[in-house]
Amino acid sequence: MASTFSSIIPIVDLSKPDAKTLIVNACEEFGFFKVINHGVPMEAISQLETEALKFFSLPLNEKEKVGPPNPFGYGSKRIGPNGDVGWVEYLLLNTNQEHDFSLYGKNPEKFRCHVKTEPVSTNLCLLNSYMCSVKKMACDILELMAEGLKIQQKNAFSKLLRDKESDSVFRVNHYPACPELAVNGQNMIGFGEHTDPQIISLLRSNNTSGLQIYLRDGSWISVPPDHNSFFINVGDSLQVMTNGRFRSVRHRVFANEKITPLPSLMKGKESLYKEFTWFEYKNSTFGSRLADNRLGHFERIAAS
Repeated sequence: MASTFSSIIPIVDLSKPDAKTLIVNACEEFGFFKVINHGVPMEAISQLETEALKFFSLPLNEKEKVGPPNPFGYGSKRIGPNGDVGWVEYLLLNTNQEHDFSLYGKNPEKFRCHVKTEPVSTNLCLLNSYMCSVKKMACDILELMAEGLKIQQKNAFSKLLRDKESDSVFRVNHYPACPELAVNGQNMIGFGEHTDPQIISLLRSNNTSGLQIYLRDGSWISVPPDHNSFFINVGDSLQVMTNGRFRSVRHRVFANEKITPLPSLMKGKESLYKEFTWFEYKNSTFGSRLADNRLGHFERIAAS
């Protein structure tokens, strides 16, 4: 079970002089933090998100032309080389290829993410611009980490990302809605519990919940989505490089997260409602009348 505690999650303003100190503290305590004033243009974020949604709305046979994921390209449900599965489809791209989309076949137009009237070069330009902005932000964060740790070589971490042999990747995940996600009252996993192998991961959400992180006290907390910010995960490699001072954060994504009262509004009271998913709620309302109490199936006690 997980609770949402937005006040717990550290927030780092990259434009402030205390950013490096806050980053180090967050990496030591949580292995996770949110960044604001990150310098990535919101227009680029919104445009790329629109293109991604158009791509994932295409028929499966069209999406599968971008691939197969070996490891790059389009993939669905199979999210690891050892048979791990989840309720997810994705695009996986190498960020260190300027950008050679010959990976997707002799015809680069196979990569276009939307209607055929849009020039494919526009999409590639947008993608390259976005990757460049995010990479700069990542390097800035890594250099602030080095400063905060009082490492003499400021680029001790960032040089690994700037290296021409870097294997950093860009991944777009889509968690499709499905009425069968809730099986016997259990959440369907979108992306199972794991840590990331790399130095850091930069995450962004389009106002959709589901991401959860694991705290040292053994509890899971849900991360409230924030369309304007990025979330940063410490990965296994950074844990090793800091000799365990920074901890790689365990996290997961539920494709169908439970709806529960917000802890800040409970004030020590018992919940009046059982946990339920959006799809459980929708299924329970099929055939109901307008005047029916649609929450009746989920009430623990009658509300006064």
